[in-house]
Parts: sequence; structure tokens; C-alpha cells
Amino acid sequence: MPSKVRKVSKEAVPARSARLTRGRAAPRKGAKEKWAERRAARREAILAAALDEFAERGFEGARLDDVARRAGIAKGTIYLYFADKETLFQELIRSALSPFVATIEAARSIDLPLRVVCDRLAGAFAREVLGTRRKDIVRLMISEGRRFPKIAKFYYEEVPKRAFAAVRALVRKGIERGEIVDDTLEKFPQLIISPALVAVVWDGLFDKYEPLDAEALLRAHFTLLFKAIERRTP
Repeated sequence: MPSKVRKVSKEAVPARSARLTRGRAAPRKGAKEKWAERRAARREAILAAALDEFAERGFEGARLDDVARRAGIAKGTIYLYFADKETLFQELIRSALSPFVATIEAARSIDLPLRVVCDRLAGAFAREVLGTRRKDIVRLMISEGRRFPKIAKFYYEEVPKRAFAAVRALVRKGIERGEIVDDTLEKFPQLIISPALVAVVWDGLFDKYEPLDAEALLRAHFTLLFKAIERRTP
């Protein structure tokens, strides 16, 4: 007798396939991907160790031997990522502070009154800079920038120059919309940013004696500032 042929439904095929594949391990990462992840992790470890070392000893006193020790690597490994101490510090500036500067630059596209945007930036500064180790970099530049003009110039190009350009664009937008009647802030964007520097200095020197609410300070400053330049409705 001819043997019976068992019919297999179309629905059973994917189900059986699922049973066969169930339990298989996810595809392993390639060697290049793993290498890239390890390299990125090591680079971040070096930057974190460098921040600790620079914050504790200053730029002049910091040594790459001690950065390597903090990062748990050989000193020679640092040179695979950074040419020298100056390059390392420059990258620390860029990686730590560029995200906040980018926040100021992105504010130009927010369709809100200038005063509201400034208040929001005050909160962002309190959270993203003063509330983190980023403030140590700003403090280092205030205390040591004059002795190291090349680093000061790099910092200026990466942080104040970009921030001032973004603030000027915000102010011009406010003038065009009729929110403010004076171009003083466009000429002197430092008037908006200066209380942030006061907050960084105060945090490092006097906060343990008299804590300062930096965000409230910035908002109070903006209130006084905008009273002088906002358009008054009759």
C-alpha cells in the first residue's frame, strides 16, 4: 500500500521554525564593534580621570602619570588618544561644555519670548553646569586661563564665543518681535551671562558658608535687566 503523505499546514511551518530558533543566542557583536566600544570606554575613563586630576591640582600641577593612575591604565595608553596634556585638557573642555553651549544655540529656534527663554536657560545652567563637575572646568579657566593663553583662546572659541553669538541672535529676534526696545544686550551679551560666572566662583569659595540659589540669582538678574529694556504697553 502506498504510504500516506502527511499534509503540513502553512501555519505550522512558521510555528515549527519559531520552536527551532527559540533559545538561540542573539548575534554576537563583531570584533570591530567590540574594539570600538572598548576604545570609547577607555577614552571616557581617561577624560573622567583628567577632570579629577585637573580639578585637584590645576592645569600646571596635573601630571599625565597621575591621570593614568586614576584611570587604571599605563601612561603610554593616554598618548594613543591624546597628544599631550594640553590636548587632553582641550578635549575635556569640548566634551564637557559643548553640550550646554549647544543648548543655548538650540534656543534660537524656540518660539517664545526672550525673557522666557532666558529663564529656561537659567534652569539648564543650574542643572547641567553648576550641578555637575562641569563647573570645575569653568573655575579652572577663571583661575588659570591667564597663565595659559593658548588654552584660554581655545576655551574662548569653544564656549564664550559660541554662547555670545547665540545670545546676540536671541536678542535680535526679541528686537524684531518688538519685545525689547534697546540693543544693549546685543552689544554686551556678557550682561546676560555674567551672573553664571559669579555663581561658579561663589560655589567654589563661599557656598559652604552661605549657599547660593544660582537659578534664583539668574532669574532675579533677568527681572532687573528686562525691566530696563522691555517694551512697555501704555
